[in-house]
Amino acid sequence: MRALISVSAKSGVAELARSLHELGFELVSTGQTHRLLLDAGLPARLVSDLTGFPEILGGRVKTLHPAIHAGLLARRDDPGHLADLATHHLELIDLLVVNLYPFQQTIANPQVALADAVEQIDIGGVALLRAAAKNFAHVVALVDPADYGMLLEGLRAGELPMALRRHLAAKAFAHTTAYDAAIAAYLAEDPLPPTLAMAWPKAQALRYGENPHQSAALYGNFHQLFQQLHGKELSYNNILDTTAASELIEEFPAIEGAAVAIVKHTNPCGVGVAATLREAWDLALATDREAPFGGIIAVNRPLDLPLAQAIAEIFTEIIIAPDFTPDALSLLRKKKQLRLLQSVAPVTRPGELLLRSVPGGVLAQLADREPLAGEEVRLVTQRAPTLTEQQALRFAWRVVKHLKSNAIVFTGPDRTLGIGAGQMSRVDSTRLAIGKAAQAGLDLQGSVMASDALIPFADTATLALAAGASAIIQPGGSVRDQEVIAAVDAAGATMLFTGRRHFRH
Repeated sequence: MRALISVSAKSGVAELARSLHELGFELVSTGQTHRLLLDAGLPARLVSDLTGFPEILGGRVKTLHPAIHAGLLARRDDPGHLADLATHHLELIDLLVVNLYPFQQTIANPQVALADAVEQIDIGGVALLRAAAKNFAHVVALVDPADYGMLLEGLRAGELPMALRRHLAAKAFAHTTAYDAAIAAYLAEDPLPPTLAMAWPKAQALRYGENPHQSAALYGNFHQLFQQLHGKELSYNNILDTTAASELIEEFPAIEGAAVAIVKHTNPCGVGVAATLREAWDLALATDREAPFGGIIAVNRPLDLPLAQAIAEIFTEIIIAPDFTPDALSLLRKKKQLRLLQSVAPVTRPGELLLRSVPGGVLAQLADREPLAGEEVRLVTQRAPTLTEQQALRFAWRVVKHLKSNAIVFTGPDRTLGIGAGQMSRVDSTRLAIGKAAQAGLDLQGSVMASDALIPFADTATLALAAGASAIIQPGGSVRDQEVIAAVDAAGATMLFTGRRHFRH
C-alpha cells in the first residue's frame, strides 16, 4: 500500500505517517513535508521518484503529472486500468493526505498584497484531492487533520467501510468547493457577480429551527463574531435575534454615549442613550415594560454591575456586550437560562452581502448600513427643526430602519417612546406606536416620528401630530406629498425628506 502525503498544515502529520509506516504503507511526499518525515526518522520517497521529473517553477509544479494522477484514478477492478499502469510502469496510490495552502488565512489580513494572495492559491493539492475523492471506492482522500485518528482506527480494524470512504470523499469535495469559492470571492470586483460562489462549513447542529418540528443547522463563521461566556447553546431564533440586536446597537457608537437596545423577535422594543448604561437601560425599558420579557439586550460599552443588577430583575434570553466587568459577569452567571455573548467583531461590514433563501436560489443585497448623510436630507416645511428636534430625528431614523415594515417610531433625542412595526398599513403602525406609548405612560408631546418608507396619505401625519409629535422624518416620494406637507405646516410642525427608504421584510 502506498500513501502520498503533502500538507500545508503540518500538525500531527509525523505521528500519522509513523502509524501508516507501521501499518505497512510506503510513504511518498513532497518538499517540506518530505523533509519533515525524514527528520522524524521515517523512510519517505520523493514524488519525483514516481514521476521521474523534478519539481519546477519554485514548487508550482510537482504533483501535476500522469504518474501521480494515474495512481490515484486507476480502478482496481478494471483490468484495462491496471494494464495501462503496467505498460507505463506506474504505481498505485491508495491513500492521499493533503491540506491546501492557507489562502483563506492569508486574505484575512486586509493589508495582504494581491501577489502574495495569488501565491497561496493551491493548484496541485486541489487536483489531487479531486482525483482521490472521485475514486473513493479504491482510494482514501484525507483532507482534515481531525480525521487522522478515525482513519487509523479504521485501518487497524481492517478494510475501511465504504460509508467512511464516501464520507471522506464528500468532505474533500466540500473542502475544495469552499477553497475555490473563497478565491472567486476575493478576485471578484463586482459585489454582485454573475455567479455567486460561496460555501460555509457547518458550525453547529441546532436542536431545531424556528419551531420544534423543523430541523436546522448553523453554517459559516457566526461564532467568530461572538464569544459565548455563559449559558446553553444558541437556538435558531436566538441567532436571528442576536443578529438583529447587534445590527441595531452598532448604529450607536460608544463615543456618542452609553446605549442599550432591547429586541424581541428581531424587532426593537426599546432603545436608550445616556451617560451611563444604567440610565440608558431605564430609558429603553420604559418604552415597553412587557415586551422585554424573554428578550435580547445589547449594549455598546462594557456591561457593568449597576446594569447587571437591573437586568437580573427580569427574565432575559441573551445579553450582548463588547465586554463584561468581572463583578457583572459573576452576578449574571448565576442565571442558568441566560446566555452571555461578547461581541468581538461587527456583524455587518461595508460591502458585505446579505443573503436570504428563496425557492430555487437566494436573494443577495448589500447591507443597509450607510449613515444618514446631511446632503441627502431636505427640509420640506416652512419651519426648520430645532437642534433638539434634529438630534431626535437622527435618533429615530437609526431605530426605524431596524423595525419590520411598515414601521413607525416616536422618539425623543435619546430614547424610544412608541414603536409600531410589521403592520399591513402605515396608519395602523402609527396607531400601534401611539397606543404602546400610552400603555407605557409616556407623553408624546414634543416627540418626533420616523417612518421607514414614504407616508402615502396625510392621515398618518395627522395622527402623529395630534398625538404630540412636532417633527417628522420620512423618505418622501408619495404622489400626495404636498397634502402631507400641508398638514405638517398647518400644525406648525416640521418635516424632513431623506430620499431613502428603509424597508425591512
